[in-house]
Amino acid sequence: MTDLTWEYDGYRPAEERLRESLCTLGNGRFATRGALPECAADDVHYPGTYVAGCYNRLTSEVAGRQVENEDMVNLPNWLPLRFRLAGGEWLTPETATVLDHRQTLHVDVGLLERRTRYALGGGLVLSVRQQRLVHMADPNLAALRTEFTAENFAGELEVEAALDGGVTNAGVPRYRELDGRHLTHVHTGTAVPGTVWLRCRTRTSDIRVGMAARLTARAAVTHVQELARAVQFVTLSLTPGRSATVDKTVALHTSRDPAIGDPLQAAVDRIDAAPGFDELLASHRTAWNQLWRRAELDVPGEAGGILRLHLFHVLQTLSPHTADLDVGVPARGLHGEAYRGHVFWDELFVLPYLNLHFPEVSRALLHYRHRRLGRARTAARHAGRRGAMYPWQSGSDGREETQRLHLNPSSGRWLPDHSHLQHHVGSAIAYNVWQYCEASGDTEFLHTKGAETLLEIARFWADSATWDEQRGRHRIRGVVGPDEYHDAYPDADRPGLDDNAYTNVTAAWVLCRTRELLDALPEPRRRELAERTGLDNAELDRWDAVSRTLYVPFHSGVISQFEGYGDLAELDWDGYRKKYGNIRRLDRILEAEGDTPNRYRASKQADVLMLGYLFAPAELRGLLGRLGYRLDEETWQRTVDHYLARTSHGSTLSGLVHGWVLARARRAEAWKFCQEALRGDIADVQGGTTGEGIHLGAMAGTLDLVQRGLTGLETRHGALWLDPVPLPELSSYQVFLRYQGHWGVRLRLERGRLEITVPASDRSPIDIRLPDRAVSVQPGETCHLVLPE
Repeated sequence: MTDLTWEYDGYRPAEERLRESLCTLGNGRFATRGALPECAADDVHYPGTYVAGCYNRLTSEVAGRQVENEDMVNLPNWLPLRFRLAGGEWLTPETATVLDHRQTLHVDVGLLERRTRYALGGGLVLSVRQQRLVHMADPNLAALRTEFTAENFAGELEVEAALDGGVTNAGVPRYRELDGRHLTHVHTGTAVPGTVWLRCRTRTSDIRVGMAARLTARAAVTHVQELARAVQFVTLSLTPGRSATVDKTVALHTSRDPAIGDPLQAAVDRIDAAPGFDELLASHRTAWNQLWRRAELDVPGEAGGILRLHLFHVLQTLSPHTADLDVGVPARGLHGEAYRGHVFWDELFVLPYLNLHFPEVSRALLHYRHRRLGRARTAARHAGRRGAMYPWQSGSDGREETQRLHLNPSSGRWLPDHSHLQHHVGSAIAYNVWQYCEASGDTEFLHTKGAETLLEIARFWADSATWDEQRGRHRIRGVVGPDEYHDAYPDADRPGLDDNAYTNVTAAWVLCRTRELLDALPEPRRRELAERTGLDNAELDRWDAVSRTLYVPFHSGVISQFEGYGDLAELDWDGYRKKYGNIRRLDRILEAEGDTPNRYRASKQADVLMLGYLFAPAELRGLLGRLGYRLDEETWQRTVDHYLARTSHGSTLSGLVHGWVLARARRAEAWKFCQEALRGDIADVQGGTTGEGIHLGAMAGTLDLVQRGLTGLETRHGALWLDPVPLPELSSYQVFLRYQGHWGVRLRLERGRLEITVPASDRSPIDIRLPDRAVSVQPGETCHLVLPE
């Protein structure tokens, strides 16, 4: 690893899926896994190409039940390019001896380079070098350059390139009992000489796909049409020590693309106009250079290299091209098929970073939620509630996509899945609307789509709260919090928990903020909104009452994760670690033993402590105070200690949240969790999950940990608030921000000094607020501040 490259040496089949995920290339519109082009999908390799927002719904029979699932579709594979000596066997790492193998991901320019030396027998050696890109300037293009060198022989090499439409969704072993045949009506053909095409469509969503490929070499290119493959051939004459080059350029369109008619014709036209590889690479480099300038994050050492890789994958999934699309934040990026490409709450960890670099992308991702507001209203109505009940898992149209069964690989049993009860996703959406508008100053969005979204989420929470006469408080029952280990009470005949602290506190926050926003709206807009939604003063009064009286349970002087948590049994943590070693997925272990985590004070990931992630200490104290609870420093420290000792970190988000919280609560221990968050995917700490797709929320969250967590940066009341807590291991770094029309605001933290530079412009000064002072920095000025010890 360097700041500019990510390298793998040697060929190791057991690591291939992990490498394929981490070497994925994308441009915010589509992405292709880093599989070797000469290898087909099997137990080792899994090539996959995914277009943002391209879903299809199929029904399968599982455990005697009809189960419907919507998946992000694995589209036709554009990579295939295999080779062999004339009349010989096709060369792959499984059919020939690999002398040397290296993959280098050039994160600075979005280029995947591969070098392999194959032993061909009889002392003959063939060297293969490939360069691959998924174009960041033209989001419909990709290209592959292959250079073949005969090191010590002369002869003919046969090369076959293809577009393969015979692919399925088969990248996640536990989904293989489900129907993964999403493509139909596959047809192939030829266009101009040297160009072939493939078209198909998805089986139920009827998304049409058009793909065209151009093969260029210093030899004649021929073609053949197979049932589901468009195939091209070229025979190269190799001489010792001289390279022969084959370039493959591909265009991909779907019927979801704007400003086209037929996807196939659009792909053929685009490939006809596409320049050669060298020119494509030059414009691709320029586009990446511009992205890096906008997203600059300068952190020294190994942590800096990992953060740059994380940023690379965030930008490949959510780039400025994403701003033109109707898509959400796929939890596993465009890197694999885990979670079926669905949209969860991970945007809670992603948008705060994007807000301060690519606000147009954040706005588009919030548009995705607003467009599905009608579906969320329908879901609430079917649940007997007013307002909007957003789904835990969302796909194409915003219906609840959470499966009702999931497979435990440890026991082989299919079990009920109650995670659809995580209604706190609505609070996450509201939080992101608020954060985006504070960072961008986008009052137009806040006063229109943002206000409407917040209103309906607040309405849902107010209507979900029921009055408990005995406690004299409102309660929210039958939910699941961020900790997915607990979805019911022990031996209960129905799922759901009462008064999840995280859910109730964030619901109170939504009600407060929405009321605050409505009061601040221009009167004509407020009247329009009230007329459209039927909002009246009586409903607003109820919101105010609920926001002050929601119940937050406590036990033994700490905040309870939910009502009754304190009555659960303690788990023998040492015993389970001794018996099983890795107990991150404690839920699977217990179920395989015939037990359940519902019986224990054992959490998968941060739940109560998520409150310390979302809210600065003063704001959290204020929220609890408004609810009538006193949260002093001692109570919060006890709460942190309590859950830290009882969390298995079965989610990649857990280390991130704990590192964030501990940076302020117990700084000496924070770095251990920050490191876990940084290494979550590169070390595959979850044990095989990264090969099914990276964890986008955790990657973006590590960037935001540096950007906001350690700087204490908040955007509120028209100012940048800073309260730095540098860790000894990460005390010197700089970030560049886009804030309310200012491009490239630089924050540099180094050895107890904070330097703020505002680029020259015609914008207003930026107000900076620190705990002990306030300053105003004019455009074109640099402010130097000495931080208190």
